[in-house]
Amino acid sequence: MSATGRILKEFASLKTRRPLKLLGASGQLGYGIPTPAFRAGLERKPDLIGCDMGSIDIGPYYLGSGNMATARESTKRDLRKVLIAARQHDIPLVIGSAGSAGGAPHLEQTLAIVREIAKEEGLHFRLGVIAGDIPKDIIIDAIRAKGVVGIDGMPALTEEDVLGAAHIVGQMGMSSFEQAFKADIDVLITGRACDTAIFSTLPVMLGFPIGLSVHLAKIIECASLCCLPGGRDSILATLDDEGFVLESMAPQRRATPTSVAAHSLYEQNDPYVIIEPEGRAVLHEAKYEQIDDRRTRISGAQWLEAPQITIKIEGSTRVGERAILLCGAADPIFIKHHEEILRDVTKVVRDLVCEDAPEDYTLFWRVFGVNGVTDPLPDAVTPSEICMTIECIAPTTARASEVVRTMKQYLLHFGYEGRLSTGGNLAFAFTPPEISVGTAYKFSVYHIMTTERLDELFHLNIEEL
Repeated sequence: MSATGRILKEFASLKTRRPLKLLGASGQLGYGIPTPAFRAGLERKPDLIGCDMGSIDIGPYYLGSGNMATARESTKRDLRKVLIAARQHDIPLVIGSAGSAGGAPHLEQTLAIVREIAKEEGLHFRLGVIAGDIPKDIIIDAIRAKGVVGIDGMPALTEEDVLGAAHIVGQMGMSSFEQAFKADIDVLITGRACDTAIFSTLPVMLGFPIGLSVHLAKIIECASLCCLPGGRDSILATLDDEGFVLESMAPQRRATPTSVAAHSLYEQNDPYVIIEPEGRAVLHEAKYEQIDDRRTRISGAQWLEAPQITIKIEGSTRVGERAILLCGAADPIFIKHHEEILRDVTKVVRDLVCEDAPEDYTLFWRVFGVNGVTDPLPDAVTPSEICMTIECIAPTTARASEVVRTMKQYLLHFGYEGRLSTGGNLAFAFTPPEISVGTAYKFSVYHIMTTERLDELFHLNIEEL
């Protein structure tokens, strides 16, 4: 019998449901799992080990390119750690959004590492795999049925957007995970998935309240980030029918009512609502009660079932090749007039590189110290030095490199009123200061799709290792 089968059978035989222990091993697998806290979590005999592996926070490049955001070496180290622990203790292991972005190439790279580890360590287990890629014809059908809406100001999705995307994935929810648990598996690895489904599916299957299960899952998928001080050490959640207790497995981290409640603001438009494909957890009545210096108990979350299942879909499209220029400036006159200077040099560059060719590139700049991250405050003090990131996206690597190299040279020696020295306007931390950084992508699909074809979206495959 598999690890999931064992737990389902145990709870089915219980007259009184016992508390369930869920170990959030890593906030994002592949960046390192602190060993002392993970071992401390295993000593508490958890019923499930969960790891989220992906996020949209890393931007469109990884989804478009098919590359993992984490280094293969560190990813393998983390996977080895959780696989060996799960099999030694016969605990279900659940990993969501494989390989950072959760597309087919990311999932396959993750599975290749898992197979390597199983062979090297002599591990034998029943592996469930669910891909997260969405067939483009299903999305196009949904567009034609007016069943797709944009998120956060995204424009209406077109059929051209869908056909032009390198990869499109959908965030599967609990229903997809449930089919895997029912298939008697030891390890589940999925493509793009709701981070909550990693931890909430098993409790819901065992009869625990859905609202509490989803609320718990939304917190522990980030490991000990909800603690003071926040960190990535493993966290243990102990769930019963009335609430759950959070405890970081790192002794220096404390889960307090304030720190846990504040985590409701993380990745949420509304701190009182957690929206999932199957419904939403509502937190208006949630209570956060301190048990001791390191633990907090949470209760009160309610669940509202959705009238129709919706799937968040994400897609990335190539926009060109990117080159960047990194430089600094400390002349107060240059800093004061940098916007005008950058505009003037941009025109000079355009006249030079487009003399016998069309303007086939886009040029952006960010000035750190003034407005590189946010718009400047009205009373902001002029900094004594700035860092500039100048970016060009063009059809080819050579064209992008040509533009930023020309930009560097003319910005370096551009004359402006009040300049005292002709030695150069810029400082460079290294040479070459201009770098070709590869293909650039944009999020072309960031939408909600209504579907009645859920069974066609996420398929379970079983592999015996």
